[in-house]
Amino acid sequence: MTRTDDLVVIGAGPYGLSVAAHAAGAGLGVRVLGRPMASWRDHMPDGMYLKSEPWSSNLCAPGGRHTLADYCATRAIVAEHGTPLPVGTFGEYGMWFARRAVPEVEEVTVTEVTPQGGGFRVRTAQGPPLLARTVVLAVGVMPFVNHPAPLRDLPPGHFSHSSGHRDLARFAGRDVAVLGAGQAALETAALLAERGARPCLVARRSRLNWNTVPQPLDRTPLSALRAPHSGLGTGWRSWAWSELPRAVRLLPARTRQRIAATALGPAGAWWLRDRFEGRVPVLLGHRLHRAVAVGERTRLGLTTPAGESVVLDTSHVIAATGFTPDLDRLELLDAGLRAALVTVGESRTPELSAGFESSWPGLFFAGLLTAPSFGPSMRFVHGAGFTAGRLVAGVRKRLGARGALPGPAGGARPDRAAAGHPRTYLR
Repeated sequence: MTRTDDLVVIGAGPYGLSVAAHAAGAGLGVRVLGRPMASWRDHMPDGMYLKSEPWSSNLCAPGGRHTLADYCATRAIVAEHGTPLPVGTFGEYGMWFARRAVPEVEEVTVTEVTPQGGGFRVRTAQGPPLLARTVVLAVGVMPFVNHPAPLRDLPPGHFSHSSGHRDLARFAGRDVAVLGAGQAALETAALLAERGARPCLVARRSRLNWNTVPQPLDRTPLSALRAPHSGLGTGWRSWAWSELPRAVRLLPARTRQRIAATALGPAGAWWLRDRFEGRVPVLLGHRLHRAVAVGERTRLGLTTPAGESVVLDTSHVIAATGFTPDLDRLELLDAGLRAALVTVGESRTPELSAGFESSWPGLFFAGLLTAPSFGPSMRFVHGAGFTAGRLVAGVRKRLGARGALPGPAGGARPDRAAAGHPRTYLR
């Protein structure tokens, strides 16, 4: 007979792992499905750095254990304010966190989540279906890759997304147009130049924005009052998005949509500016309206700020154009269920309770899709700290509404890696 788990977490990035750590700590029978830290390990070029400060880039375990600083201390790695940390180090930290705080992650591909009885049936490409009382979709950003419309009819070899590369050295000696004005675009272009390519940045914006050098953590009380530090940056606006997601959720849907779409807009890290300026030519205020493959090259039709049309000829186009949260792209979620979900205003993102539960009982969301409910912090690792405990409290509330949790089957199972922190997993 197929076992029914209390909770199945789909996704093993910072949000999925943090939720799983809290669920395990609460004694729930939890299974985690996915490739740990896949976006960070598979979809970011070598040489990239974290834009956020190390102290604001923690995954979240009960009691504040297993922080990035804890991991770095075990490896004699410097993780301090004002010093950018390699993305590769962060990916390894996530793997370390998973080994210590989370039940063993099952590296399977989920193909379908369908309602069944009072719970859900979860199918994978690798084995028999699972049954779950509750499900958390913490699928990260990769299902929501955004390609500008003019690129979508090009042959695949002519364009890619910035998240599609681990090694940019293959573009050495080639012309590459990079579309976008945020950190991903600016850092991708800088890395291309450093690896021998000839990048050109194309941006709709009339100017590039650069973050300023962070103020020291130790400051006078007046300086701290004027511009407080937060997990999303310095200043009261960043502090509000970082510390008040619960208040954002109480705002009207249209306001939340606007905040999620516009707050903390595109900007480059302060430490990247010297590597970019003077090395990467930039076409600002240029809009892409057409893309045509001509042999092995691509011609981009651009509209200048004056309304004139110009052509940029390049060998490849990299769209560093972010991610668009959209339920319709979650093809693993049953189509009827998707259509039935209440959404935030006119968006295609789920309206969520204070415990991150959707309008379908027992179905929870974490990560990017929750930004129009809780604000822009859900676009960053920092938001996992707000999410994990509250979401698990919501799961426990839902499980309680369906009757008492069953007792442990086969005895207690200890934490695999955190000796001294025994836990029981209810099956």
